[in-house]
Amino acid sequence: MSGYARRGVHGRTVEAMAHRVLSGRIGDGDTLDLGALQAELGFSLTALRASLKVLAAKRMVDARQKRGTFVRPRADWHLLDGDVLRRQFESGGPPAAVAAHTLLRDLGEVRAIVEPAAARLAAQRRTDQDVAALRAALDAMAQAADGGADAVQADLASHRALLVASRNELLERMEMVISSVLAVRDRLVHDSDHPEDPVPSHRAVLAAVRAQDPDAVESAMRTLLDQAVRELGQVRGERGPGAD
Repeated sequence: MSGYARRGVHGRTVEAMAHRVLSGRIGDGDTLDLGALQAELGFSLTALRASLKVLAAKRMVDARQKRGTFVRPRADWHLLDGDVLRRQFESGGPPAAVAAHTLLRDLGEVRAIVEPAAARLAAQRRTDQDVAALRAALDAMAQAADGGADAVQADLASHRALLVASRNELLERMEMVISSVLAVRDRLVHDSDHPEDPVPSHRAVLAAVRAQDPDAVESAMRTLLDQAVRELGQVRGERGPGAD
């Protein structure tokens, strides 16, 4: 998770412990048996304790005298932390699947609130460098039209550039939240049978930003977001009732 290498003993230990909490294998309020975890995972107690410090910093676990280390309620977790978001899509199991479904829904709602307003500010405050960044992201998106990791990264670059162009530091920080879940949504969409071409909707956003037209860019962004919601609905339909 942030600030640690996912490779190496420490990174693997953090991932393993986070997986058990986020998947529900160790539930809210459960006390962790470090001896049993050491035997199960094959990590040293030193490595386990170090990993728990990472999870504690994200308010996923806590420790009390006589009680030991235990899992905090989900309401206490730093849910906006990029790694906490990421791990909820990777952990598996029914609790994680429900959380992932909810996160994708919540992301759509957050984007509908944040991005049209950010786009208006970007149209008013953008610089030539911002337009160039949006143009570069669009070009990369067009070149990666067949989907895959390059297409995901190009889409993330476009949304990141738009938030930067708003010249609002708090909106820029929303990139951490939006990107973490948007990357998962993009992978689902690009892996589907009939993904829509993202280039035209992004091109309309770029044109309105370049023209410094707040009304046009807000409208273009809402069209883009409507497409995102439609695509995700199609993915769920393709995968059937158990897709969520």
